[in-house]
Amino acid sequence: MKLRPGELGSQLASGLAPLYALSSDEPLLLQEAADAVRAAAREQGYAEREVLFVESGFDWSSLAEQARSMSLFADRRLIELRMASARPGDAGSRALGAYADAPPEDTLLLVLLPRLDGQARAAKWYKRLERAGAVLELWPPAPRELPRWIAARCRRRGLEIRPEAAELLAQRTEGNLLAAAQEIDKLPLLAGGAPVDAELVLGAVGDSARYDLFGMVDAALEGDGARALRMLEGLRGEGTEPPLVLWALARELRTLEQAAWRIGQGAGADRALGELRVWKRRLPVLRRALARHDAQGWRELLEAAAGLDAVIKGAREGNAWNGMVQLVACIAGLFPPARMRSGC
Repeated sequence: MKLRPGELGSQLASGLAPLYALSSDEPLLLQEAADAVRAAAREQGYAEREVLFVESGFDWSSLAEQARSMSLFADRRLIELRMASARPGDAGSRALGAYADAPPEDTLLLVLLPRLDGQARAAKWYKRLERAGAVLELWPPAPRELPRWIAARCRRRGLEIRPEAAELLAQRTEGNLLAAAQEIDKLPLLAGGAPVDAELVLGAVGDSARYDLFGMVDAALEGDGARALRMLEGLRGEGTEPPLVLWALARELRTLEQAAWRIGQGAGADRALGELRVWKRRLPVLRRALARHDAQGWRELLEAAAGLDAVIKGAREGNAWNGMVQLVACIAGLFPPARMRSGC
């Protein structure tokens, strides 16, 4: 069976499946879901736990051996299979499929996987796990959902947090759910039973945001200028090199300039982006960006990026980071592209 987020607790309460496959690229979500399965297993008498780490050179026959072997200390046991990759290979596919087809009695299998792509989800071994037990994909909250996630987590701990405080905590821990959870765990001690307000968060919570380059670019393309500029400053603070940031921005600018030109010739946005072989999942964000500037505007921003490249290489005087702040602001629509000529 395929579980939706939030259904794991009720499923565990209704009775354990023979196996569970959990996948996520967010360590906190994967850890907490696995802890829930382990706790339910202990309550049902699965007192022994064997952990297998699937890395390069792993002997997949050990899974079958563990399943066949008798426990010396407990009637029931948990086998935990921690996979570093969602590509088990031929031997792993056969071993997982064989286990799923005939799961042994009094043994619970817990498979921990990184985030799955479409190919892994469609693989026969994964489909067999889904038929035999329960599979669950865990997705981190999107940036706009993070304040609600923080507020809900606070409520589960009996803590009231003001909306502005949840927003501030989200800003300071964006991209790092583990840091957000750790800060929430500290707040009851600091709040002393009172609602958590922004002043408390300002004084108690450090800036734990983990910014990623492509997230910054997407924020700018979405038109979220404040967030994009905050992420750009975070990248600078983390020591990201200017050429890498400019490369990511210029790559999108070239696509948008070419797509906008095609639209000016009468093509629709989807057709223009399709001709440029843009991934389907990237279409919505690029469509929104195209509605913000015309072909001339994107051309001016691309020329501004070329100018910043000259600054980075020392061929022109200027401050590359200041220029990228201006460029990101213009991409997001905070200023018209024409103002790049005079520094936004």
